[in-house]
Amino acid sequence: MGKQNKKSSTSFLVQGSILAIASIVSRIIGLIYRIPLTNIIGDTGNDYYGTAFQIYNILLIISSYSLPLAVSKLVSANYSQGRRHNVYRILKCALIFGVCTGTVAALILLFGAEFITGTLMKTPMSVFAVRVLIPVLLIVAVLGVMRGFFQGLGTMMPSATSQILEQIANAIVSVWAAYVLADYGAKAGALLGDADNYSAAYGAAGGTLGTAVGALVALLFCTFVLIVYLRAFKRSLHRERKRNVDSYGSIFHLLIITIIPVLLSSTIYNCNTVIDQAVYKHIAAYQGYTANQYGSWNGIYTGKYTVLINVPISIASAMAASSVPALTAAYAAGKKGEAKRQIGIATRFIMVIAFPCAVGMGILASPILQLLFRDSSETAAHMLQVGAVTILFFSLSTLSNGLLQGIGRMKEPIKNAIIALVLHLGLLAALMFLFDLNIFAVVIANAAFGLIMCILNAGSIRRYSGYHQEIRKTFFVPAIAAAGMGVAVWLVYHGILYVLRVNAVATLLSIVIGAAVYAVLLLLLKGLNEQEILRFPKGRMLADVAKKMHLLK
Repeated sequence: MGKQNKKSSTSFLVQGSILAIASIVSRIIGLIYRIPLTNIIGDTGNDYYGTAFQIYNILLIISSYSLPLAVSKLVSANYSQGRRHNVYRILKCALIFGVCTGTVAALILLFGAEFITGTLMKTPMSVFAVRVLIPVLLIVAVLGVMRGFFQGLGTMMPSATSQILEQIANAIVSVWAAYVLADYGAKAGALLGDADNYSAAYGAAGGTLGTAVGALVALLFCTFVLIVYLRAFKRSLHRERKRNVDSYGSIFHLLIITIIPVLLSSTIYNCNTVIDQAVYKHIAAYQGYTANQYGSWNGIYTGKYTVLINVPISIASAMAASSVPALTAAYAAGKKGEAKRQIGIATRFIMVIAFPCAVGMGILASPILQLLFRDSSETAAHMLQVGAVTILFFSLSTLSNGLLQGIGRMKEPIKNAIIALVLHLGLLAALMFLFDLNIFAVVIANAAFGLIMCILNAGSIRRYSGYHQEIRKTFFVPAIAAAGMGVAVWLVYHGILYVLRVNAVATLLSIVIGAAVYAVLLLLLKGLNEQEILRFPKGRMLADVAKKMHLLK
């Protein structure tokens, strides 16, 4: 029984790591193409681009964001019980559901784009980018069902590969289309007496065109993999003895009642960014700032700060996605001890990654911005320095949302997100009205939202799973190791910069040396033992290297 539990935990972590690695690669590709895209469309264009995506993301969340999680949960529960006929019916029902909800969301955006961008978001020029994203809502809904289906079967490779293909296509088309359309927008805008804004708006639309093409490429890939898989899967259906298959009506009902809690929690959890922007822009306009001023600040926030912060947070999203099927299967089989182990492993894994990322991002804020965006402004650097702690809070809160859904407590993230949303909005308004912090109020309030979610979710997990959070190795040791790493990074960066006077070399070398210092300190402080390292991908190789360096006994 112990070997089975260890194997299950290892498989769970490896599958989560596959998706995490794909998410990181995708984020890095996204980060790389945002550099030339930002050079083309500027901070104002980033404001239009970011606004379009926030509007799109809310409709995506409402229509289909919860589909992969819900489908993976249902598929995992039925597949672990050997009910393959039910699994096939769940797939068909989910595809129909995705087509319907994706179409409705696309129609809402088609007819409501001007009202949403102009009246609600106070960014009317983002309407061009929004319109490009209309068909993507349908594409991503169907794509989400396919990804959730494979995740429920316990394999992350189709989702991981499709994510990378999607981002490659997105990167190529986004930069090319932004360049072409920005030039066209400048010419068209010159006739209207506003060349700069039209160039930025059309360039942003070019960026969203890349998103559409990338999503289509991912859909075609997943469709091909699904067709190949279903040929073998259908043959296995004939060999299945148990044919206790639920009706399509009951499956639709089960799908809907599974989706609704995930949908509500996801919507509330993710809509804070859209609400933040709308509140921020309306208050800033009331305070007398011009549209160009608050638009440019928001462009820095969405186009640079958020892009960088989301790279490490994507690891938590991947781990959350992989944890739901594993936890669901464990609970369905009555293995609560195994579920607790998986909660502990996932939380430890996230914190080991999040702490050094947060410290490194805070210390190297300006060097990273100069390296990637050629931005040496104090505003952008201070945003990263102030908001680096957000990496910790959102990594843990994103993971804990998935953990709660995995143990069947679908309503808990909803209640917690509502409380966090209300409290953080009050803080945002207070910071803007009382302290006139402007865009920094958004950064601080957003971090507060993540912190409140962490606290509330931790209480819910303890209450309903019986899991008691280990503190020392999960939080204290990674924090100390990251602090030591931070000192080393600061010294190395400034030392190399003093000698070579080249920011790129100093930044990259300090990151590499910082990572090595963090790993050594983590092992010296016994933050990970050999058995825990072996559960990681390539764990045997990592353990052997650590032993040769006398960091493991």
